[in-house]
Amino acid sequence: MHEMSLIKNLLEKIEGVARENGAQKIFGVKVQLGALCHMSASHFKEHFDEGAQGTIAANATLDIDIKTDESDPHAQDIILLSVEVEQ
Repeated sequence: MHEMSLIKNLLEKIEGVARENGAQKIFGVKVQLGALCHMSASHFKEHFDEGAQGTIAANATLDIDIKTDESDPHAQDIILLSVEVEQ
């Protein structure tokens, strides 16, 4: 359940980027998973794909950058790095 809350928050950010850019569709999303974020890339993708259904980000390509430095200040975070939009 915690994972879907994180995905919902991320999708709200993505939809905000789309609104700011007057986008009709999201083609791609790049995220960074910190070394201690407690989600594998495959687990994250499953939840993202499920959460994005019926949204502007449905079927978007997901690019996941996985960090390994546990001492990084963002080691527990999921960070939205970029959003590829259709104008």
